[in-house]
Amino acid sequence: MIKDYRFLPLLYTIALRYFVFCYFGAMNRIDRISAILIQLQTRRVVKASDIAARFDISLRTVYRDVKSLEEAGVPIIGEAGVGYSLVDGYRLPPVMFTREEATAFLTAEKFVEKMTDASTAAQHRSAMDKVRAILKTTEKDLLESIDGSIEVLKSQTQRRVNNNNHIQTILNGIANKKVLCIDYTAGYTQTKTNRHIEPIGIFYLDSYWHLIAYCRMRNDYRDFRLDRIHGLQETTITFAGNHPALKDYLAQTASEHQLETIVIKVNSNITNFINEQRYYHGFVSEKQVGNFTEMTFLTVSVEGFVRWFMMFGDHAQVISPQKVQDKVAEIAEVILKRNLVGVEV
Repeated sequence: MIKDYRFLPLLYTIALRYFVFCYFGAMNRIDRISAILIQLQTRRVVKASDIAARFDISLRTVYRDVKSLEEAGVPIIGEAGVGYSLVDGYRLPPVMFTREEATAFLTAEKFVEKMTDASTAAQHRSAMDKVRAILKTTEKDLLESIDGSIEVLKSQTQRRVNNNNHIQTILNGIANKKVLCIDYTAGYTQTKTNRHIEPIGIFYLDSYWHLIAYCRMRNDYRDFRLDRIHGLQETTITFAGNHPALKDYLAQTASEHQLETIVIKVNSNITNFINEQRYYHGFVSEKQVGNFTEMTFLTVSVEGFVRWFMMFGDHAQVISPQKVQDKVAEIAEVILKRNLVGVEV
């Protein structure tokens, strides 16, 4: 008789895997069904379409695998049009990680350390300690041996990540639907304001963390850069959860902006000097054409793109569209007049 009940989850895991092995036979299906069981534990409700997309299988295969789990004794609740969920309280902790999963954890740790604030990095380190604690000895040795072989470096043009530890407070505000009070400095006007906002989500773009929120002062949605937030507090005010999801808001914003496709040809000898900057101006693709590199951009600001292009325009040419060529000629003419015999323009 088992006296120490702490080992029951582990014994049940082993028994379940043995049953699945005997029942299903093929090892690849064992791994997939085990992974589906883990996925069902990650959310309250998991859609069949999400499972199909995750494992690149058909919905019919999903239904068959879920049914097999039910036959194996896993208490799954399925509702048409909603998804699958496990009976409340049922948990079967995964006890093993593959070598690839272990190294993925380490790689993620490097990114979090360099690309987030100190508070988030500290929380992630704490979580990683718990992950390392349940790894097998061989996996622990693997992480130690390759730790010095993975590094995340920033280019000289990348800004230092804001270290005000705002990310965790913002995420708590999103989860609890709490209004945040921020002290913010606008980028162009350098105007300092105190605002009450309803946070929707955060994202990382072009070396900066951004917060999308509904601004009660402007009565509209705004994009706040975290490095311009100098003070942030969570209030006791709760807001209604009727805001769009971050993904939907970003997709809608992108569709509302008229993106201009610009194609230029640059002397290949100088492309190394603009490789980093081009990503800030909507770089999409490039191809080699003789001694030149043809680059395609999608930009929201023709004016801004042209002024950047003028920095290396003596080694490049605008292929299309015509209005960009005209803008380059217009600015070049102004420069020429201004620098000829002190002509005022």
